[in-house]
Amino acid sequence: MWPDARETQDLLDRAPADAAAVEELWERHRPALRRMISLRLDQVLARRVDASDIVQDVLLKANQRLSEYLRNPSMPFHLWLRQIARDQIIDAHRRHRQSARRTIDRERALGTCTAGGYEDRSSLDLAAQLRDPALTPAAEALRHELQSRFQAALLRLDDDDREIILLRHFEQLANGEAARALGLSEAAAGMRHLRALRRLRSLLAETSLSNGSVRSVAP
Repeated sequence: MWPDARETQDLLDRAPADAAAVEELWERHRPALRRMISLRLDQVLARRVDASDIVQDVLLKANQRLSEYLRNPSMPFHLWLRQIARDQIIDAHRRHRQSARRTIDRERALGTCTAGGYEDRSSLDLAAQLRDPALTPAAEALRHELQSRFQAALLRLDDDDREIILLRHFEQLANGEAARALGLSEAAAGMRHLRALRRLRSLLAETSLSNGSVRSVAP
């Protein structure tokens, strides 16, 4: 998901004396930032706030702080950038919930929470790895059903479990990077990831049974 680390480092090395390198640095990270933010925006709030606007705020703050980062790069650049993005997401939720709490809560009561942000290749690939072959044969005809079940199961995870799944399988961070982003030891992050996968597999099995999706499909 995140740009190549070597290319990023080359741009960082050139950044102090090359404005074009700085601009390229932001543009290379813009798509990954937008995806990271879109995955975490409340679905009601997402109808009010465009993820691209938050991305722009993140890049403005990052540009203001870039010199400080270059003097003391205490963490990989993409983790530093997503830390700024995380703070902006929290601010956006707090600001808009405070200003329009009644309207947002009413819309949530009337609507159904969806996981539109998870509708991508990562979710389908992970769902395919987690499915029970006896319940859901690997048939193309069941792919949409599988993805729908996966999205519903992901929404039922608690916040900690969902976040580690997003970090590892959607942002494609290594365990050590995810641990650093969460403020955990690598061992603790690994255990949380394993727990989240087990819980997700269990939820997928539950939805298979409750939906009566046990069926036979010719190979």
